[in-house]
Amino acid sequence: MTIRNSIILTILPLIFLASCGESPKEKQKSTVEVEAKKDSVQIDSTEIKKEKEFVLTEENAIDFFFQYQKDLKVDKVKITTRLGSFTIQLFDNVPYHKANFIYLTRKGYFKDTQFHRIVKNFIIQGGNSDDVKTGRKRSEIGRYLLPPDTRKGHKHHRGVISMPSSEINNPHMLASPFEFFIVVTKPGSYHLDGDFTPFGKVIEGMDVVDKINSVEIGEGDWPSQNIYIQNAEVVE
Repeated sequence: MTIRNSIILTILPLIFLASCGESPKEKQKSTVEVEAKKDSVQIDSTEIKKEKEFVLTEENAIDFFFQYQKDLKVDKVKITTRLGSFTIQLFDNVPYHKANFIYLTRKGYFKDTQFHRIVKNFIIQGGNSDDVKTGRKRSEIGRYLLPPDTRKGHKHHRGVISMPSSEINNPHMLASPFEFFIVVTKPGSYHLDGDFTPFGKVIEGMDVVDKINSVEIGEGDWPSQNIYIQNAEVVE
């Protein structure tokens, strides 16, 4: 073998190695950078925010409202409809139901819900709607029921606001927290006592409640023309 051929055979492997691209260390470094970049985009700030948002449940609702009512300095809510406004004063000795109503009002739940059930000379019932956004608001606030509180001496006099019980698998008559009804009957509907929880009364605008009760109704006691709650606000 000549010296020239020997030199060529020595150089060729070096050229081959040089053409193979990254060295093992460079390849390892590049892989780490790719993995780091990949991991950095997996954290979704929206998901973190959702995890931190408070949602009421059957397990935490009573404890939450027990604490919430301790600092409540308000007891009135004003409800506005296209037929006018009326003001409700909530009873202090029904703390969970009072706190629930104030909380939902402050969360903006009642706005754009409807008086969806009108029974002539008996009640008007509100807090529900056939709009999709009402169901969405309920999901965001949480799914829970409230225990009845019927032994505080309150009766279903005319103008009293009370909370209906849930109709779904509810042998203990737990209250549906998103809805309420107001008694229109003179002097009252006392057959409801003991089954439902009165938690306040209309102190102003009972004539508006009567107007709502007098509207034309269709099938299922639903008003022929929707009666939206245009606004519900805590009277500070």
